[in-house]
Parts: sequence; C-alpha cells; structure tokens
Amino acid sequence: MNPDISVYNQHQTELDRLICYRLAAIIDSELKEAESKIWHRHPVWFLDGNPVAGYSKLKSCIRLLFWSGQSFDEPELKNEGSFKAAEFRFTTIEQIDEKQLLSWLKKAREIQWDYKNIVKRRGLLIRLK
Repeated sequence: MNPDISVYNQHQTELDRLICYRLAAIIDSELKEAESKIWHRHPVWFLDGNPVAGYSKLKSCIRLLFWSGQSFDEPELKNEGSFKAAEFRFTTIEQIDEKQLLSWLKKAREIQWDYKNIVKRRGLLIRLK
C-alpha cells in the first residue's frame, strides 16, 4: 500500500479506518498496474494517468468514487457530479461486498472516460475504452 494512503487511513476514526484499509487492500489487489497516491487530499488510483477509483471521508460515511462509474450500468452506484462519476457510500465495514467491489473495479479498468485531458479539452469528456 502506498505509504501516503496508509497515513490518510490512520487519521480516520476506528470504524472509518477499517473501511479505508479494506477498500485500499481490495483496490490494490485488483488494480495492480495502477498508480495510487493522495490526490486533492484523498486516495486515488490512476491507470495511465487517468483517475479511475478513489475514496474520501465525508461527514457521515466513506465515499467510494469511480470516475467513469455512470457508464458501469450498476444500479447500486449513484451518480455524482456533472460528469461521469458514480459513488457508493459506506457506513459499516459489513457493507463492503468484495465480489461486487471486484466487479466494479474490473469495469473501472475496462470503461474509462478521459479525465486526464478534461482541462485541455475544456470540459469535454471522451471515452477511452
């Protein structure tokens, strides 16, 4: 695990820390080729410089975000923001369904919108895969 992500996780409450470490372990195991780092103060995983998955602490939960998640056709993921992102919110570690999460991560690898170049394209997203 990226040491900076481990520090981020350590700064969470006990319950949130468990959720964060479990999410990071599963994401790391599925996206072995991804670069992980703290980006905009939150753990994020990148494939070829493109953000695909990450999580953050919200007031009442840990939010798992998939930058291209609206294209996954997964009803459990809720639309987030004005682009293609979708999220799932965790309040307990028991909510982490590893099989479901692995399925979402496979889709994160296969279905990507080009966030890496969104500024250069003035807000226009183009599908990569």
